[in-house]
Amino acid sequence: MNINLAIKIGAKFLRNKFILNSYLDSEILMTRAVNKDKKYILLNLDKNLNKMELAKFNKLILKRCQGNPIAYLTNKKFFWNSEFFVTSDTLIPRPDTELIVENVLNLTKHKNKINVLDIGIGSGCILLSILKERTNFYGTGIDISKKCINISKINAINLNVSSRVKLYKSDVDKFNLGKYDLVVSNPPYIKKYVIKYLERNVAKFEPKIALDGGLDGLSEIRRTIKKTSELIKKKGIFILEIGFNQKNNVIKILKNEGFYINSTQKDLGNNDRCIVSTKI
Repeated sequence: MNINLAIKIGAKFLRNKFILNSYLDSEILMTRAVNKDKKYILLNLDKNLNKMELAKFNKLILKRCQGNPIAYLTNKKFFWNSEFFVTSDTLIPRPDTELIVENVLNLTKHKNKINVLDIGIGSGCILLSILKERTNFYGTGIDISKKCINISKINAINLNVSSRVKLYKSDVDKFNLGKYDLVVSNPPYIKKYVIKYLERNVAKFEPKIALDGGLDGLSEIRRTIKKTSELIKKKGIFILEIGFNQKNNVIKILKNEGFYINSTQKDLGNNDRCIVSTKI
């Protein structure tokens, strides 16, 4: 079977399972199956697949039919200006989270040698994107998951920023190393009982530890804000991602911990998604 026919058959299977962008997904999974880029696929549609390639492609299509996210099947996700290695141990980087990077870059245009802390680093997409853009910044990332720390190390090497980042496996409450000019975080903020009602590819496949914000969705945010108030320098900037309906509650918590609210930012869907604050 040639590449073109296999892609079409794969797309039909995906379409029958109500997978959006079925043809594009089938194409992407083909690049993974033959270990080539999309350009190669488009130039070699008539090339026959060997048994191993076809078997790998069919396996990937089956997994996608079951709801497995493309990012986990290809171990790749583009974020900001770079491609990140991801696995099912990390949250998949989302375009809305790029708001944090955008705000950092806007606020630090004339800053040098800033120390940045990322609480709950995951794949490293936020911190490493910042370090890639600001070559004289230094970063520290913490995460409770050793697997996330290892994935962030891989991404730091791939992005050529590993010499400027330190990574620690640590619970947020127990981390007490250093003082920081800037703190960023995308903590878990989904209410525990809501997780099972999220889209299937999120609820079933993404790590619960990266989603579960406790009964009110604010437990991890509270811990993150409290620890940030201890680790951030006076007049330091704190940029926090939040759930769409959490702005007022989170602003109260921030003010109680000694932060001045600079601004709130909306995401691509016009939902409140990010709060920029300063330690006073």
